Amino acid sequence: MASAGRSSRRWGRPLSSEEVLRLLEASVVHREGALLALNKPPGLPILGRPGELSLSVLLPSLRRRLGLTAELHLVKAPTRECSGLILLSSCHRATEQLQQFFTDARRRGQYPATYHAVTVGVPAEAEGEIRTGLRWQQQGDAATVVPVPVPGPRSLARKEVKSTLTRYRVLGAAGGCALLQLQPKTEQLLVHLTLLLCPALGDHQYSSRVGRVLGVPFLLPPEATPTRTQVLDEELLGRLGLSPQQLHHLPVHLHLQQLVLPQGPLCAPPPPHFLHTLQCLGLPGYKEP
Repeated sequence: MASAGRSSRRWGRPLSSEEVLRLLEASVVHREGALLALNKPPGLPILGRPGELSLSVLLPSLRRRLGLTAELHLVKAPTRECSGLILLSSCHRATEQLQQFFTDARRRGQYPATYHAVTVGVPAEAEGEIRTGLRWQQQGDAATVVPVPVPGPRSLARKEVKSTLTRYRVLGAAGGCALLQLQPKTEQLLVHLTLLLCPALGDHQYSSRVGRVLGVPFLLPPEATPTRTQVLDEELLGRLGLSPQQLHHLPVHLHLQQLVLPQGPLCAPPPPHFLHTLQCLGLPGYKEP
């Protein structure tokens, strides 16, 4: 396994399209009929901004490399920051059926997606639910997601606020950090983890919303917390083998580990940096469910 220093330099250097294609080609975890599942590296956007390297831009080249004749369609994928399962289909009908399956599962109160996260902090309860409304709010030049604890029916009806829910379970804890299992009904898991006062390790977007006084965490208002590199204490940096400068390039430790499909579950192992962190912190290692 690469040392922390070499890994951080790799995180900080943008990969070329050829390097990302090789990475995706080697990350196939399932290929059967019209379905193709990949294990996405963190930081790769699905759609991306104009001129930005993204999965959608690379799909035609990836299709040719894998010897597929039909166009690939996105069924489900984690957000840019996350690693984990991307589900693709080369059949329009299969794509629509699977997307409807995920919609119906949410309506039935089922949780077909399971994430793993390494958090800075340990939840007060070993398992529970995070429920909140979320809305977009402009802060300076950027838009950010903010919680609305008690959304009104009108704002929900107008879709100004989205009702969200995540189930969580602590799989292990050590040295003030935890490995969590997360099953969201909707996304925005990074915001949900801040509401638990346990931001994801490597979250440089929302972790500043959790402050500490004498080691006790508390929630800060979004308006008072500009986006910044996550702050970790010296002891934790030492256990991770990172300098404050290297911390800026640390990827988010949030991984889409399993999707339950009608034909059974698909799994993707966490990336090397995630497994290395589990080892450094003494947290439980990855096991197939």
